[in-house]
Amino acid sequence: MHDRSIHPIHPSFRVLGLAEPPAIGTTSLSSSSSQQWLGPELLTMFLYHTVSPMSKSEEMDLIKGLIHNVPTEAAEKLLDLVHHLRQTSDPIAQSLASSLSTRQLLRICKRLSQYPDESIAQAVHKACLSRFLPSLARASLEKSLSSCSIQDSPDAAEPTHDYCCGVHDGVLTIGKVTTSVYSPDQKIKVPDVLFYDNPQHMMVMEDMLKDFLLGEHLLLVGNQGVGKNKIVDRFLHLLNRPREYLQLHRDTTVQTLTLQPSLRDGVIVYEDSPLVKAVKLGHVLVVDEADKAPTNVTCILKALVESGEMILADGRRIVSDPGEAEGRPGTICMHPDFRMLVLANRPGFPFLGNDFFGSLGAIFSCRAVDNPKPQAELAMLRQYGPDVPDATLHKLVAAFGELRSMADQGTIYYPYSTREVVNIVKHLQRFPSEGLANVVRNVFDFDSYNKDMREVLTEVLHKHGIPFGAKPTSVQLAKELPLPDVKLTGYWSLKEDKNARRKLLCPTETRPLLVKGPVFLRVQRFPCERQESRALSFTEEKAHWQIPMKDVNIICDVICTNDSVLVATCNPVCLYSMKELGDSIQCLELYDVFPRTISGVWQPFVTIAPLGSPLDGQVVLHEEQSNTVLHLDLVTGAVRRFVLTPDGDSGPSRTTSWWSTKNPQQGYKMCREFAHKNWLLFYVEDGNQLELLDVLEGHVQSISLPINLKAVFLVAEDRWLLLESNTNRKFLLTKPKHIAAEHTQVCQLHSISEDTVSCGDGASSELSTLQMVSVEQLPSENLSVALGQKIVSPNRLLVNPSSFAQIVVGFPDLMSSNQVYSFRRPYDLSDMNSSEAGSHMFLRGRVQSGAAKRENCVTLLSANQVVRALPSSKVPLKDVYSKDATPPMTSAYLEVTDLTSKKLKYIPVPRSRTVTPYTNWLSKVSECDVLVAALGSGGVVTVDVGGCVRLWETGLDTLQQSLMEWRNMIGTEDGRPVQITIKRDSGLDVSAPKHGKTDPLNAPHVGGNQWAGGTGGRDTAGLGGKGGPYRLDSGHKVYQVSQTEKDSVPEEVRRAAREMAEKAFKDRLKEIDMSEYDASTYERFSSAVSRQVQSLRIILDSLQAKGKERQWLKNQALGELDDAKIIDGLTGEKAIYKRRGELDPELGSPQQKPKRLRVLADVSGSMYRFNGVDSRLERSMEAVCMVMEALENYEHKFKYDIVGHSGDGYDIELVTANKVPKNNKQRLKVLQTMHAHSQFCMSGDYTLEATEASIKELAREEADEHFVVVLSDANLERYGIQPERFSQALMLDPKVNAFAIFIGSLGDQAERLQRTLPAGRSFVAMDTKHIPQILQQIFTSTVLSSA
Repeated sequence: MHDRSIHPIHPSFRVLGLAEPPAIGTTSLSSSSSQQWLGPELLTMFLYHTVSPMSKSEEMDLIKGLIHNVPTEAAEKLLDLVHHLRQTSDPIAQSLASSLSTRQLLRICKRLSQYPDESIAQAVHKACLSRFLPSLARASLEKSLSSCSIQDSPDAAEPTHDYCCGVHDGVLTIGKVTTSVYSPDQKIKVPDVLFYDNPQHMMVMEDMLKDFLLGEHLLLVGNQGVGKNKIVDRFLHLLNRPREYLQLHRDTTVQTLTLQPSLRDGVIVYEDSPLVKAVKLGHVLVVDEADKAPTNVTCILKALVESGEMILADGRRIVSDPGEAEGRPGTICMHPDFRMLVLANRPGFPFLGNDFFGSLGAIFSCRAVDNPKPQAELAMLRQYGPDVPDATLHKLVAAFGELRSMADQGTIYYPYSTREVVNIVKHLQRFPSEGLANVVRNVFDFDSYNKDMREVLTEVLHKHGIPFGAKPTSVQLAKELPLPDVKLTGYWSLKEDKNARRKLLCPTETRPLLVKGPVFLRVQRFPCERQESRALSFTEEKAHWQIPMKDVNIICDVICTNDSVLVATCNPVCLYSMKELGDSIQCLELYDVFPRTISGVWQPFVTIAPLGSPLDGQVVLHEEQSNTVLHLDLVTGAVRRFVLTPDGDSGPSRTTSWWSTKNPQQGYKMCREFAHKNWLLFYVEDGNQLELLDVLEGHVQSISLPINLKAVFLVAEDRWLLLESNTNRKFLLTKPKHIAAEHTQVCQLHSISEDTVSCGDGASSELSTLQMVSVEQLPSENLSVALGQKIVSPNRLLVNPSSFAQIVVGFPDLMSSNQVYSFRRPYDLSDMNSSEAGSHMFLRGRVQSGAAKRENCVTLLSANQVVRALPSSKVPLKDVYSKDATPPMTSAYLEVTDLTSKKLKYIPVPRSRTVTPYTNWLSKVSECDVLVAALGSGGVVTVDVGGCVRLWETGLDTLQQSLMEWRNMIGTEDGRPVQITIKRDSGLDVSAPKHGKTDPLNAPHVGGNQWAGGTGGRDTAGLGGKGGPYRLDSGHKVYQVSQTEKDSVPEEVRRAAREMAEKAFKDRLKEIDMSEYDASTYERFSSAVSRQVQSLRIILDSLQAKGKERQWLKNQALGELDDAKIIDGLTGEKAIYKRRGELDPELGSPQQKPKRLRVLADVSGSMYRFNGVDSRLERSMEAVCMVMEALENYEHKFKYDIVGHSGDGYDIELVTANKVPKNNKQRLKVLQTMHAHSQFCMSGDYTLEATEASIKELAREEADEHFVVVLSDANLERYGIQPERFSQALMLDPKVNAFAIFIGSLGDQAERLQRTLPAGRSFVAMDTKHIPQILQQIFTSTVLSSA
C-alpha cells in the first residue's frame, strides 16, 4: 500500500471545525447561505458544541486581566453599549454588535490605556467604520451611544491644535505622538512621494502612528481618490520604513498572493511574492485595492495577522515563533518588524468591491479616510496650483464639496474625490489659458451621457459660478444711456456776520446711558443656498440666495458691514445675518421683545446699525415708532435695551400708544453713518433735540436746537447738515470731535444761504428735499472727471428727486461760497410720484408723520456712482428697450449714474417669488419692491419683498475685472471646426402644411415637400425645415434651413401648421383617453416631483448595478492558465485559459428575483381635512406619482403595488403588482382615486391593520427583499393608537423591512411619534423633495443585515 502512495489515517487524527451559526430564514439562492460551509450534510459528521457569548462581568474580567491601566469607567460604558446592541432583536443593531467583538473591545481598551484622554465615541465610530454605514445604521448607532451616555465632543473630528510634522535628531513627531525613526537595510524601498501637508491628513497619520506603535496592523477604508496611497507613502517615508507593494484585483488567487510567476530563459520560475518578502525582511506590506479580490482569497491573511502562521502554495509555512522554525525545513520565520497596511474602497456601488471590512475588519485597526475639509483642501490646492486664481479654487472646492454631499445622500452615485480636483488644478497651472469650464468638462464628460446626471452636475457647477456650457460672447449687461451735461446750478454759503440768526449756539447736556438686560435669545442657523448668477451669461448680478422668512414677513432694512449682510424684518421683528461668501444664515427672532402686532394696528419699523471695533459682531436695532433701542450680540444672542430719554419718558403711556389709532405717532429717526465708530444720533421728526449715543463710553449727549428738524445728514464726524421742517432750509451744525472730553459743551449752528444760478428751471427746485448726502468726499480724480476740470477741493455728493446727482464743491469744510453742480433730470421724480394712480398715493398718505420710507439710494464714491432703486413707472422704458421688446417683470430697476463715463444704466431686478399680503404696510417701507445697500466699493446688495438677496457689481473697474475673469474661466476657443454653415436661399416657397408620405424604407430625404420625416424641406412633418405642422424625427442627419427662411413663412401657413399640430396633440391625448384638462392636472403633480424622480432613478440605477458580478469564463484563448486544462494543452488544445468576465445566463435558467415593494398610502379623511393646513394629501399624491414614474421600466428590479388605507378599510387597491400604470392617464387615475376616496370615505384609521396585513402578505411571497413603506399622517393618537403598538407592527416579521414616512403633522406630532419608534424605522418628510433620500436610506438599510 505504501508503494502505491496509499497511506493509512493515523488513529490520533482529528478535525476541529470552527463556524458561525447558520443564518435562519435564508434561502438556498441567497448570497449569505452560499458562503456557509456548515450545511445539514456536513453537520451530521461532527459532534458540535456551541460557544455561548461571555457575560458582561466575564468580559470585564478578561479585559482587566489582559490590559493593565485600562480606565474602568470607559470600559464599563463600552460593555454597556456592546451588550445593549447584542441583546436587541434588530438585525441592524446586531450587525453593529458584530463589529464590536471582544477582539475589538480589547483593541479599544489597549489604546485607551495608553491614551486615556481619547473619546470613547470616536473609538466606537472607528471600530464600526460609521462613516460608510448606511444612514439608518448610523442613526441606530448614534441612538445607542446616547442611550448609554457616551457623548462625542462636537469638534472631535476637527483639529484642535496646530499639527506639526517632522524629523529632528532621529525622532519623528506627528501632532503629539513621537517615535524614533527606523534604520532600514534597503533604503531604496522607502517610498518618497510629493505630499503637501494638511491638517486632516496629519490627524489621520497621527492616529495611524498611535496604532502602529501599539503593534497593530492597519486598514484604511475610503472612496477612490481621497489620498489613501499618498498618506501611507508619506507615513512610511517619515518612519523611514521600507515598503513592499501588492495590488489585488478580481482575478487574484491564493497562489498569486503568495507566489509570483516570472519567465526566465523560457522557463516559468516562481518567486516569493511581496507578501513573503515583507515577512522575511521585516518590511511593511502595503496591500492596495484589498476589496477587489474575492473574500475567500483575502481570508488567508486572517491566519497570518491573528496567529502569525500561514501555509504557502508551495508547501512552505510561515511561523512567528523563531524557536518553532529552528531545525524544520520549509519554514519561514516572520520578522518582528513585519507590519501590514491594507487599503480598501468602501463596499458596494459604485466601486463594486467586496466587503473586506465585514470579512476581516475585526483583525485590523480600522480608519476611515475622507476627502479633506474645504479649508484643508483649499490650502492643499494652493500648493498644487500657486498661479491659479484664488476665486477659481474656491469655486472648485465648493462645487466638489456639494457633489460629495450629494453622493452621500444618494442623489448621485459617484463621489467625486480630491484626486479629480487636484488634476483640474494641475491642468490649470500648466495651461492657464484653457479655461476652467473646459478643464472641468474633462472630468464630467463621461457622466454627460446620462441626461439626469448631466442636469444635476450642470446645476451644481452653475450654482457655484463655474460657467459650464457658456459662450464668451454671452454678455448681457444693461444698456447705457447718455447722462445730461453737468451744470453749475447754485451756491451754498455760510455767512459769518453778527446776526444771531446766522450763527446760533446750541447747549448740550451729557448723562450716563441706562442699560437694561441682558436677555439671551436663541440664535438660529439656516443653510444658505447661495447661487452664482453668472452661470450661462455675464450680467451685473453676481449671486443670489433666499432668506428663510415667512410669507407675511416684511423686509424693512438692509445694510452691509465688512463681508456681512444684515437684514431686518418687522412682522415679526427678526434680524438675519449672513456672510457674503458664507454657507449659513443666522437668525435672531425678537418676537418676545416686541409686542404682538394685532391686525396691523401697530406696524413696527426697524433700522439696523452695525457697530465697529472693538464691538464687531454687535448691532444696534432701532424701532422708530416706539423709539426702542436694542443692543444685540449676534454671537451669544444677548439682547440689551438702551434707555436714551430720562426716566418716565418711555413708560407705560408710550406703550399704550402702540395700540391706539387715535394718538398721532411721532417718527423717531436714527443716523447710523458713524456706527462703525460706535456712536449714533437720534432725533424726532418736527422735534428740536438731538440725542448723541456713544455705545463704547456709555454716554448720551442731548443737543437742544432752535429749529424744528425734518432730516439730519452726518456729512462729517463733527459737521452735520440739518433740514428745517416746512421750509427745507439747511443748517450746518459744528461740534467738538470728542464728546467725552468735558460735560458742558456748546455746538454752533450755521445757517446756509442758497443762491441759484438762473438756468431756466426756476430757483424753487434747489429747496427740494435732500434724499442722501455722502459721508466722505469724492477722490480728487473722480471729482475732476465728473466736473470736467482739474480740481482738488472738499466736496460732498448729494441726491435729490430733481437730479441724477449733485456735487457741492467746498462743502462742508470751507466757510466761503460753495458751488453746487447738478446732473439735472428731464423730469422730477417727486412730480411723477404725485401723478401716479390714486390708490397707491392713498395707501401712502394715510400716515404722514410716521410714514418712514427708505430712500433706496446709495453713493459709491470710489466707483464715482450713484445707485438708486426705482419702480418701473419712473424708468424711461422706451429708451431702455427697443419697440418690439417686452420689458421683463421686475421688482424694481437699479438706476446707476456713472459720473466717470457720463453714462446712465437701468438694471432690472427680477420679480420676487412671493409678496406679503400687507401691501399697505409694505408701501410705507419702500416705493418699489426692493431695498438697497452699498456693498464694498463697487457694488450694491438688494433684498426684495420675498426675501431674495442679490449681490450686484456696478463699478466699471470691478465689472471689467470680473468680465475678464469670467472669460478666462470659459477659456479661448480651440479653433476646431464645430459646424460648417453655408448661407443660401433655397428659392422655394411654402404652400400648405401636411404630414407627408411615409417612406417604407425610411431612407433619408433632404429638401422637397413630399416625404414625412425628412430634413431641410418644406410643408411636411420633419426636422430642420420650414412650414411643416410639427416635428417628426426619423433618425437621420438633420439639415437646418436658416432662421430667415423660417421667418418668411406667411402667417396663414403658420396658422394652419399650428392648428394641425394642435389636432395631432389632441389625437395623441385621445389615444390614452385623456382630455386637455387631465393633461394639465397631471403635469401639476409630475412637474413638482420631476427632480425627485430623477434622483430616485439614479438611486435605482445604483441598486441595479450592485447585482452585476463577474465570473470565470472557461475555454478562452487568452488569460490565465486553467489548471483543469493542462492535459488538453499538452495535446495541442489552444483554448486552455480562463479569464474574468460577465457571463450571460444559460438558456432556461431563472432570472434573479426582483425586490418586492408595497407602498401603503394614507387616504383617510384627515388627509383631506388637513390638506389646507400642511398640504399633506397633495404631498401623498406627489409621493405616489414619484414612485410610479421612477419605477417605470424597472419592473425587472422592483415589483411594486400601492394599497390605500382609511376609515373604510385597510386594503383599498390603488395599483396592483400585475397591472402597474403604463402612461400618464393611468397614473392620473390613481391620483384621482386617492383624492376622491379621502373626500368621501368614513372617518377612522386602519394604519395598524394595513401595516400588519401587508407585512404578512409580502412575507409569503418569494422575492429578493421585501419592503413595506407606510405613508401616513401622524394623527394616530386621535384614534387611541399607541406608538408601542405601531412599533410592534413595523417589526412584525424580520424578513420584511417595514418603514413609516410621516407626511403630515399638527404641531410636533410627527417628531414625538418618531422619537418613540425604533431607530431608523420612521421618517418625517414635510417636503416631497426629501422622500427620494428617505427611500434610498430604506433600500440601503438592508446592506448590513443581509451581509
